[in-house]
Amino acid sequence: MITKIMRRLVSGIVGLAALLAGCATTTQDNSSRLNLIKNRNELICGVSGKIPGFSFLKSDGSYQGLDVDICKAFAAAIIGDSEKIQYRPLTAAERFTAIKTGEIDLLSRNTTFTLSRDSSGGNGLTFAPVVFHDGQGLMVKKESKISSLKDLSNKSICVGSGTTTEQNINDAFESASLPYTPIKYQDLNQVVAGYLQGRCSAMTSDRSQLAAARSGFKNPKGHIILKDVLSKEPLAPASDGQDQKLADAMRWVVFSLISAEEQGITKSNIDEKVRIAKNNPQLKPLRRFLGIDGGLGEKIGLSNDFVVKVISSTGNYGEIYERHLGQNSEVPIPRGQNELYNNGGVHISPPFN
Repeated sequence: MITKIMRRLVSGIVGLAALLAGCATTTQDNSSRLNLIKNRNELICGVSGKIPGFSFLKSDGSYQGLDVDICKAFAAAIIGDSEKIQYRPLTAAERFTAIKTGEIDLLSRNTTFTLSRDSSGGNGLTFAPVVFHDGQGLMVKKESKISSLKDLSNKSICVGSGTTTEQNINDAFESASLPYTPIKYQDLNQVVAGYLQGRCSAMTSDRSQLAAARSGFKNPKGHIILKDVLSKEPLAPASDGQDQKLADAMRWVVFSLISAEEQGITKSNIDEKVRIAKNNPQLKPLRRFLGIDGGLGEKIGLSNDFVVKVISSTGNYGEIYERHLGQNSEVPIPRGQNELYNNGGVHISPPFN
């Protein structure tokens, strides 16, 4: 009798544990920011708004740039409409607080992927794959005759506060045993203004931001970006580190942009690729990628054809890059390490299976 009672008790405890686990999973799914975005039918995306080529507010009130198109890719995948976005311009000091307080859903704002930012003991973020591999540099006036870091000994440097840039420039000068004076500002526009007004001998930022800033100068050719590269700056979108569902969706949206370029799938041929895949059951990898087979989208809380929605809206990664940073853009930056892995760069996507 006692044995039967014990068995029933154990069975009840196991059943209760399973029920609680199921409830916890359901609660977690319902509380995910991913579902909130879907229910709201709008994505709130944190951007800079002040960096040509990446995220820049135009005179007509619209935003454009590589970071902006990444926001559009997320909206296309999650909501099904790349235009249903509320852009929230943020300074470097504001961006992480905006994620943690829920002011924004996610961040697509030239933010460097680092251990302290990605860790639960640090900023508690989760980063999507890198969308732009960069490095910190220095820009000086051509007439200054400064040609290297060593020439900036005992000089002042304009730098943005509250960024990895501030730490990197200090590390670089300390490593070279060179004294310097940092002139700190809250955002890039202030850094640029200080530099142009002659308050410092050089300004430092990611090399991409230096190129973007220079493109708006009255005399761009009067300023040079030194060859010195002071750091690695892998720039990536970010979200709250406690939300696995949103992080999964963001991760595979970025990979879909890269994989589409690897496969030669573009905004102009995506419909034809879908038609070919539907008519050819033997093209299994393509059918999985485009959501015809496999149910991959459902595994990350998206529709199975999320890749089709993304590429139809923004094109692949190469198309986004060419549009905003290509040779004929306002901020031409050679792709270099931002090429695909099979073309000398470092961008690569894991398999979609």
